[in-house]
Amino acid sequence: MHCPYCKSTRIRKNGKRRGKQNHFCVTCDRQFIDIYSPPKGYANEIKNECLKAYVNGAGFRAIERQKGVHHTTIISWVKQVGEELPDAPPIEEIPEVGELDELETFVGSKKTKFGYGQQ
Repeated sequence: MHCPYCKSTRIRKNGKRRGKQNHFCVTCDRQFIDIYSPPKGYANEIKNECLKAYVNGAGFRAIERQKGVHHTTIISWVKQVGEELPDAPPIEEIPEVGELDELETFVGSKKTKFGYGQQ
């Protein structure tokens, strides 16, 4: 075995870290792991499916139950995509399409507007 930094063969075992054998190079005083595996991640297909489900109105925990991906991972993916979006147009521009929330029509149809049913 050779040191990945100085290519020396003067190597000692130096305990275990996260279940993998840790080594110490006597020549350059550096530590390294003999077998390095890059961190595992999710496939782009799963990431795209989770983002599509979010755009279609599914909640983070619902997506977690369906796809088996932790909800905080999905939240970070949504934040990453949100940072790539362009900035909002200036306020001076009048949009061509407006959107009305359902909550406004629900509040307008309530029988009592305040309190515990008092007029």
